[in-house]
Amino acid sequence: MILSIITGTGHYLPNKIIKKDHFMKHKFYDNIGFKIKKSNEEIINKFQKITEIEERRYVNEGLFNSDIAAIAAKRALNNSKICKEKIDYVISAHNYGDIHPISYQSDFVPSISAKIKNKLQIKNKKCRPYDMIFGCTGWIEGMILANQLLRSKYAKNILITSSETLSQVTDPHDRNAMIFSDGAGAAVLSSIECLENEKYGIIHYDTQCDNNEKLYYLTNGPSLNPNYKKSLVNIRMNGRRIYEYALTEVPNMLKNMLDHANLHLSDIQKIILHQANAKMDYAILKRLLKLYNYTSLKKDFLLKIMPMTIQKFGNSSVATVPTLLDLILKGKMYPHEIKPGDTILMASLGAGMNINGIIYRFPNKKNKYEKKNTSRKL
Repeated sequence: MILSIITGTGHYLPNKIIKKDHFMKHKFYDNIGFKIKKSNEEIINKFQKITEIEERRYVNEGLFNSDIAAIAAKRALNNSKICKEKIDYVISAHNYGDIHPISYQSDFVPSISAKIKNKLQIKNKKCRPYDMIFGCTGWIEGMILANQLLRSKYAKNILITSSETLSQVTDPHDRNAMIFSDGAGAAVLSSIECLENEKYGIIHYDTQCDNNEKLYYLTNGPSLNPNYKKSLVNIRMNGRRIYEYALTEVPNMLKNMLDHANLHLSDIQKIILHQANAKMDYAILKRLLKLYNYTSLKKDFLLKIMPMTIQKFGNSSVATVPTLLDLILKGKMYPHEIKPGDTILMASLGAGMNINGIIYRFPNKKNKYEKKNTSRKL
């Protein structure tokens, strides 16, 4: 029996910390192009209260999306102790490519995955670069694709990266610009043969895509300020619609996924949700818990099962889930930890609208493959 296991993880967080003072001199406009009359202090404080975002990270000038992806990828490869020439695919999740520093337009040629392979100096011509453009759900979808390739015996080791420099594609006149940040995460997923009765690694997954009337809940567009001409590529988000959709669809999909895996929510030790908006994430988890008849839950319990990074790192799109996973595995999210044998649920929501999730179980004992290829206990 072929299983897919995580053999290494890594992430990159820019060192430029952006606090609320950064936005105090911005001129914010509403959705119909009129300047908002409220003071910036009132706008910013209300935003922070809802999202809980206190800080976010921006890349330094001259650093591209593909650069930070390659840094996270190298760290994941080092953690896996797998030779880079043994990588069969580089799957790169992102949405905007490299952003040109003058035109502020997206650059996809050559692809980000090809650039990552180049920056890692992988010489293997059979290693195929593959870009995953799937909204904020891209890294999890990349993991799902990698799992299918591994279990079909088309590959043995796959590098899945996630990276975004959203600070370069946000409209400075849009309040939603304060949500987004930059960052990168990566994982190496490898196949392993095991006994039929052993079940760990990726044990189940699901994806849901509402690409009809929900398609344009999150898209690109010109600035809300009609006089701003710096870039035509700016994130445009209908926050209310996304929030309503998330609360309606995400909990149901996650429960269905657990049901199909013959698991109960009580079998899950950690839930790693895409870090989009703290209020939305809490609401999603509460809805999920209600589906299992859990009631009267305190916020302390929510934080115990669902670790959060959005307060300090903001929303880095595809990078939020693998960054959070790597931080926990590396012991940098105390008191959160993942123990041998733990089962976790990873899920995300993104442009499209796309929802997906993975149920992953960590091995409860070392096997020959792990002894040879990993440096940390799983």
